Amino acid sequence: MGGMSQPSTDRTRVRRIPDRARYDKSDVLAILREGLVAHVALVDPERGPVVLPMVYGVDEVHLYLHGSPASRLVRQLMSGADCCVEVTLLDELVIARSVFHHSMNYRSAMVHGQPENLEDHAAKNAALKVIVEHVVPGQWGLARVPSPAELDQTAVVRLPLTEAVAKVRTGDPVDEPEDTGLPIWAGRLLRETRWSAPIDAEDLGPGLSAPEHLRSYGR
Repeated sequence: MGGMSQPSTDRTRVRRIPDRARYDKSDVLAILREGLVAHVALVDPERGPVVLPMVYGVDEVHLYLHGSPASRLVRQLMSGADCCVEVTLLDELVIARSVFHHSMNYRSAMVHGQPENLEDHAAKNAALKVIVEHVVPGQWGLARVPSPAELDQTAVVRLPLTEAVAKVRTGDPVDEPEDTGLPIWAGRLLRETRWSAPIDAEDLGPGLSAPEHLRSYGR
C-alpha cells in the first residue's frame, strides 16, 4: 500500500501517526472489498451519536447500504444526513515486552459524506446486486431476486467514495531500547479466518447440494 497522495478533505487527514495514512483510492477499495461489516456513525437528534453495524457493498465509486425504512436511523440516512462509515480488518495481535507497547496490526477504511437515497426499483436492484455479490460472489444469479413489494420495503442508499481514507499498521512491536534485553517473549499472533463447509438448511429439499461458489467460499 502506498500512502503518498494527499487527503481529499481536512476531516480525512490522519493526525495521529500520520505515516500510517493511505489516501490512495485503491488502498481504500482494497480494504472495503475484503470487509463484510461496516460501522455507520451518525448523530440522532434525540439519542445523540449512534453507531450501526451494517452489511454493505462497494463498487469503484460508491459504498452501498440497505435497511428497513421503518428504522428511524435508516430514514436519517435516506434523508441525506451526514455520516461516517468505517471498516476495520484485524490482522495480528502485536505482543510487546511492555504492556504500554502492546498493539494490533490492522487495516481500516473510513468514508465521510451524505448518502443519496435510491428510490426507483432499477437503481435499488442494481445496488442490492452489488451488496449481495460483495458478500457472496455468484449468489445474485442463483437466488430469487427481490420482488417489487420487497423493494418497496427496503431502503437503499449510496455514499460516494470521494471523501475517504485508510489507515494501516504492520510489523513487529516497538519496544523501548532498554526493554529489548528483558527475558520476555515479543512478537505477533496472526489472525486466521476459516469458513466452514456449507451446512444444509433443515428444510432443504431432496437432491439439492450447495453450489461451488459456496463450497469454495473465502475472502
